[in-house]
Amino acid sequence: MTGEKPLRIVIAAETYYPDVNGAAVFCHRLAIAMTERGHEVHVITTRPDSGPSFSEVTPEATVHRLRSHSVPTHEYFRICFPWEINPEIKRLLKRINPDVAHAQCHYMIGQGVLAYANKQGIRTVATNHFMPENLDPFLPFPKWFKRIVARNSWRDMGKIMGKANVVTTPTPLAARAMSQQARLNHVLPLSNGIESSNYERGESEVIERNPYPTILFVGRLAVEKNVNEIVDALKLMKTSPEAHLEIVGGGEQRGPLEKQAAELGLSSRVHFLGHVDDAELRSAYLRCDVFCQPGTAELQSLVTLEALSASRPVVLANAMALPHLVDDGSNGYLFEPGDREDLASRLDSIFALVPEERAVMGKAGHSKAAKHSQTKTMDTFEALYRGATAEDFLP
Repeated sequence: MTGEKPLRIVIAAETYYPDVNGAAVFCHRLAIAMTERGHEVHVITTRPDSGPSFSEVTPEATVHRLRSHSVPTHEYFRICFPWEINPEIKRLLKRINPDVAHAQCHYMIGQGVLAYANKQGIRTVATNHFMPENLDPFLPFPKWFKRIVARNSWRDMGKIMGKANVVTTPTPLAARAMSQQARLNHVLPLSNGIESSNYERGESEVIERNPYPTILFVGRLAVEKNVNEIVDALKLMKTSPEAHLEIVGGGEQRGPLEKQAAELGLSSRVHFLGHVDDAELRSAYLRCDVFCQPGTAELQSLVTLEALSASRPVVLANAMALPHLVDDGSNGYLFEPGDREDLASRLDSIFALVPEERAVMGKAGHSKAAKHSQTKTMDTFEALYRGATAEDFLP
């Protein structure tokens, strides 16, 4: 804010750029935004490979990467052991002497940063980006044991985040869950934000469209994303039986998905683009006809907001926070998770529209995304860093 002294901000992140997930993308954008506003930003996160902790200066922040360990059930996720990192966190925070510490999770790094910051009287903000149940696909245990893990995780979330000065989460749905499950009151729903203009087609810009109807998915190829449901639905579509699916992203499910497409005779119509840069991602949004997100564990879904910003109709699973992004029949459709016939029908409904009708749907979607202004989000976080409370923004 103009006229006020710059802040020294610490962002504690269990996952950070170049990881590809909503929390990592948000933290990267947060660091960029706060640096652009003149603040000094430090990110404390995991080291992406084996070795001792180290610090590096990047355009958006000084990034302190702590020693970490791989997990066998995830492509890139790393965990830290508290007895290894807590002394390092203490040394870092003592040296940095931040005005505010913003934890993005209540697990190892977030817990360590919040504990020391609270003890030293440093202002703390805690943001929750996921539900404990999101860990299910990565825990090789029976369901009854996973329920115990989730219950304990909710309890720990309440105990750890409850000591922060302010607690936020991206959606009202997540705020309600945190109130019910973690006994956290006064949780501020605060969208991760989206810069819609980054995905709009310029007036004179020419986007080379594909010669076939195109469905787009963007995200990690993980079990809970349910990309296999789109592949199955592709085989069941009737209005556009020649439609193709473009998949942007990587993950442990790529091999099984490639095998599935081959077994269904769809290899020529399912295109795996892997990880792409921002320019290629933008082009993928602008050249597709419809965006599909079948994930059932989305707290907000930044990729859906990006697709809406690109004025694309969407077909989303009727689960978690996704229904908040769809006005059914106006900017897209919801389908019942796991129901391939329903998904195929909804996609067919989009392709049955003439281009002008799809454009009207896209325009409605763009208006929906505009309500999640990144500038508004960053203004709010900056105010919280300076001492504002959740009650200042709650209705």
